[in-house]
Amino acid sequence: MLINLINDIEKELRNDIKKAVEGANFNLKQLPEIQIEVPRVELHGDYASNIAMVLAGSLHKAPRNIAESIVSKFTSTLVDEITVAGPGFINFTLNNDWLYRNTEMILKSAGDYGKTNFGEGKSVQIEFVSANPTGPLHVGHSRGAVVGDVLANIMDAAGYNVEKEYYINDAGNQMDILARSTLLRYKQVLGMEVKLDENSYAGDYLIDIGRELKELYDNKILDKSEEEQLEICREFAYKKMLKIIEEDLEGLGIEFDNWFSERQLHQGKIIESIEILRENGYIYEKDEALWFKSSDFGDDKDRVVIKSDGKTTYLAADIAYHLNKLSRGFDILINVWGADHHGYIPRMKSVIQAFDYAKEKLEILIVQLVSLLRDGKKVAMSKRSGEFVTMRELVKEVGRDAARYFYIMRSTDSHFDFDLDLAKEESNNNPVYYIQYAHARICSILDNVEGSIGDIEELDNMEGLFKLLLEKSELDLMKMLARFPEEVKMSAGKRQTHHIAAYAHELAGVFHLFYNQCRIINTDERLSSARLLLVRATKQVLENVLKLLGINAPQKM
Repeated sequence: MLINLINDIEKELRNDIKKAVEGANFNLKQLPEIQIEVPRVELHGDYASNIAMVLAGSLHKAPRNIAESIVSKFTSTLVDEITVAGPGFINFTLNNDWLYRNTEMILKSAGDYGKTNFGEGKSVQIEFVSANPTGPLHVGHSRGAVVGDVLANIMDAAGYNVEKEYYINDAGNQMDILARSTLLRYKQVLGMEVKLDENSYAGDYLIDIGRELKELYDNKILDKSEEEQLEICREFAYKKMLKIIEEDLEGLGIEFDNWFSERQLHQGKIIESIEILRENGYIYEKDEALWFKSSDFGDDKDRVVIKSDGKTTYLAADIAYHLNKLSRGFDILINVWGADHHGYIPRMKSVIQAFDYAKEKLEILIVQLVSLLRDGKKVAMSKRSGEFVTMRELVKEVGRDAARYFYIMRSTDSHFDFDLDLAKEESNNNPVYYIQYAHARICSILDNVEGSIGDIEELDNMEGLFKLLLEKSELDLMKMLARFPEEVKMSAGKRQTHHIAAYAHELAGVFHLFYNQCRIINTDERLSSARLLLVRATKQVLENVLKLLGINAPQKM
């Protein structure tokens, strides 16, 4: 069941406004589209429309006079009060019936509440993380990982058909460096006097891999040719790193639908994709190299795809990979990239257009850098030197729930300082604790009154009970619950995850205020039942939103 009562209400309100405009006999040749919005100031009502100001130019009348004429003809079963404000805004205050209906709907739809058909079943592939399998994932990867995963959950709830993919960069120079670095560590474990050069990976994780190689092969790897030594080390380290990456992602609550290996592109697919671009007129030869005419599509210059020595570039592999994505028939491709890839966007958009697709088919989300703070000071990190905080270490220190929430609590286009101390704090200052405590408090309330109001299915007149809820904090809570489907729709449409995180925190705050201001169990049995139903509805929405965030809804804290 797809629930979005607010959308139905807004549609009905627009229709009521349209009838009022028509009833005012303005003799319009064409009625413009009627826009309504939620006012920023609560005193201005639930909705406002600027239709009078839109009509002012064609009618040659003062907007306020037009607004008053519309108001005089306005009738609606939804609206309790209608006023004209400022230069001609029309403000609408709804009656409470829609809130009661919506709260009843929450209880009946349960886990489906919040889902919409906004995405119309369009297929979406979201590719994220896609780090080289040359070392453990670090905190820089973690933010993009959580953003991609939560975005997939949101878009799924909004009616898209979503597939999550990890692109394994398991070919090229980085894998060669991994092989050499692993071989050096293996030799060190055997007691040989060797040193890592400045281009090697210096992390201790390779010492562990070196020890495992010794246990498996003793010193027999050294009996082989240097090429064979590197190949053994490359494949062993690669498989170990890929397993560690998968385990680390699972520890953060992330699973992928598909793992795509770059290696399969090097079996002729790269050359095939370049030949297609050549046929389309976008490949030319210069200085014994092959170039892609990306400047035809707005890139600042053309790009090499095959170098003069015959080796393919990173772009060539990405061209083949994105052709593969396009061939799989997705309606939308979304790549979640780190801040260092921002300059890469124009050339990849060019690739999509060169294959005769609209550039809008590929969407790029740039996730800005993360800094860790401990005791108010930044934690220094450098992957090449091995001095970095891994994803696994972060989750172990602050917990999965805090890690996931903190990574999406800010817009992806802003730099983020991750306060480790705050993430571990058990107080209302910690947004994760604050949200989860709201759910635990609800569970405690319901456990203490279990059986006092019967099963929801047995209550035939929930809406009648809800009409007893007239306190401001009760109405505010019901309005907050009603917002959830629109929050899902808006977040999916904008491809932004931080709105859902903010909504969860705001919902918890509104519930805590309701709890403090309204005695849930009181001498009026029917009012107690109504408030308990509202508590149940809040529990359901909290669970639904926490599920989107991939965060636990604890029973006790």
